[in-house]
Amino acid sequence: MVATARHTLAAAAVVLSLIGVTALVRGDQDRPSSPIPPAAAPVATGKGELTTGPLMSTSPPTRVVIPALGVDVPLTGLGLQADGTMQVPTDATAVGWYTKAPTPGSLGPAVLAGHVDYRKQPGTFKRLADLEPGDSVDVDRADGSMAMFTVVKVERHAKTRFPTDAVYGAINRAGLRLITCGGDFDDASGHYEDNIVVYADLTMAHEARQDRSALSSAQPPNGD
Repeated sequence: MVATARHTLAAAAVVLSLIGVTALVRGDQDRPSSPIPPAAAPVATGKGELTTGPLMSTSPPTRVVIPALGVDVPLTGLGLQADGTMQVPTDATAVGWYTKAPTPGSLGPAVLAGHVDYRKQPGTFKRLADLEPGDSVDVDRADGSMAMFTVVKVERHAKTRFPTDAVYGAINRAGLRLITCGGDFDDASGHYEDNIVVYADLTMAHEARQDRSALSSAQPPNGD
């Protein structure tokens, strides 16, 4: 990865950890979370050793489907704002793909982010913490292909201890990270205290779009 891309990824890494905003159960908050200062992160490409698992060519994602959560929504690109912080989805239902990270299915960790709630409306990722290892996450791509991921683990971290390296660091396979807010809501700051991070690995790569129900039933269980 060129130096410019390295710098951009480093500048945005921890900013993404503040996806998720207002408390649905509290009607007095209706503003997005403020970003925290960025921190350095490794370049999100392979570690140098032999890659493992299926890999796909680069193609922007267009839609994400999470059967276990009843999620089936289009994806929007999330870039950087003028101050170097990452953009966030503009409404409760939108889910964004961080465009400075790898595309889902290609080598490295792709990143999708959505709100747990927003402006008193439940967000698309409101039940992200309910995902379990073995659940599937399907991503349609602009070239007509589909990347099918299997959840490996689900973690909750305090925002002050966001696992930057684990989320954005170099890996030797095609990975996916889904991020939203979680934990308790801090009335003083107007933000949730934690982040939910879902880690998934690519398990099936379909270069031509096919019937999703048939593909989901054929997806093999995740293994170590």
